[in-house]
Amino acid sequence: MKYRRGIGIFLINSEKKLWVGKRIDNKNNYWQMPQGGIDKSETEEQAMKREMYEEVGINDSFEILGMSKRLLSYDLPKEIIKFVWKGKYIGQSQRWFFCKFIGIDSMFDLEKDDNPEFCKWKWIEPNECISEVVPFKRSLYREVLQEYKNFEI
Repeated sequence: MKYRRGIGIFLINSEKKLWVGKRIDNKNNYWQMPQGGIDKSETEEQAMKREMYEEVGINDSFEILGMSKRLLSYDLPKEIIKFVWKGKYIGQSQRWFFCKFIGIDSMFDLEKDDNPEFCKWKWIEPNECISEVVPFKRSLYREVLQEYKNFEI
């Protein structure tokens, strides 16, 4: 078994608040940053821009501040591996992009894609993402926060 190649998006606003969305497919009150897989013909940056548009609904109202120096990964809990990505992967290995939102909140459109991933969104303090995310991604989010410290404005 192997890891799915992916990207993650750490999107902050001018007040240094972090964008998180509530997943449609999870009944629990978990929120996460946008993330997704890299298609075969895509670069990491192209995948990030596509996911930003599909999941968040913006395509030009952000600046890329930088990206994680290394790939960061998470493992799926054993009991859900066979249900996620049809059991093909045990987790995801991601390049994280640190971006600054330069638009206005009304630009966010969670229904740009035919299969929206989020039903709600909000701005939070970056450290709050650890307690907001599904438990199996908490150590990943701690690593993302560590990397973010390199790009603080």
